[in-house]
Amino acid sequence: MTESFTIAPVIDVAQAREEAHPSKREAVFDIHDLTVSYGRLTAISGVDFQIFRKVITAIIGPSGCGKSTFIRCLNRMNDLVPGTRIEGQILYQGSDLYASGIDPVEVRRRIGMVFQKANPFPKSIYDNVAWGPRVLGMRKDLDERVEKALRSAALWDEVKDRLKKNALSLSGGQQQRLCIARAIAVEPEVLLLDEPASALDPIATSAIEDLMHQLKHEYTLVIVTHNMQQAARVADLTAFFSLEVDEERRSGVLVEYDATSKIFTNPSDKRTEDYVTGRFG
Repeated sequence: MTESFTIAPVIDVAQAREEAHPSKREAVFDIHDLTVSYGRLTAISGVDFQIFRKVITAIIGPSGCGKSTFIRCLNRMNDLVPGTRIEGQILYQGSDLYASGIDPVEVRRRIGMVFQKANPFPKSIYDNVAWGPRVLGMRKDLDERVEKALRSAALWDEVKDRLKKNALSLSGGQQQRLCIARAIAVEPEVLLLDEPASALDPIATSAIEDLMHQLKHEYTLVIVTHNMQQAARVADLTAFFSLEVDEERRSGVLVEYDATSKIFTNPSDKRTEDYVTGRFG
């Protein structure tokens, strides 16, 4: 028999609901009936919810439920996957991200992304952070921009004396923080983090989680994580996705979205309860 477990609340439910309510906090993303298919495979279907400014929203759920597919829709990364079909609507600050005339490059500048595996360029630490600003013509005060990004990523004190060293000489946790610095150097408004700590040891994971708490004062953060304890530690709001299977298709669906403490201690849907208590997934 699978043992159940309970994750202690990390935020006050009433406070979280009050802060996240649309009348109290601006919706950055407004997602309507989002369905994504790869050829004949439907990855997610009928997703509806809002993501709010300067909070951390976690996306959790079992493998194959479309978590990464969903987050990659938020900055049009799925445009790069052949055969992808996206239906429904994603409004970003009121504008349809997929409307004609919208520049995907500008979308990705405003909505940065950090991937599961740290992927620094085989260049110096400095050149990694300066790469985006240079490409986008943001060359004014470049030294100050690089320093600010590294400070925001809690990495400056560790690398300030070796900025010309190859970024691949850094530890795994430092490389991931460097990738965060690289993402924020171009002044995005949103940071998407797809399993950012899954390849890291506990100490490096803790550093990334502490960094997320700091960054939410400046950015809207959306994190995909398979680690429920991590979601409970860092997220203000949590969306639980699950896999729905019938005779015609299998696809990821949004089951429940609420304050993180409510998702983990008093979920509204039995499927959520079964997942967070370890009965499936």
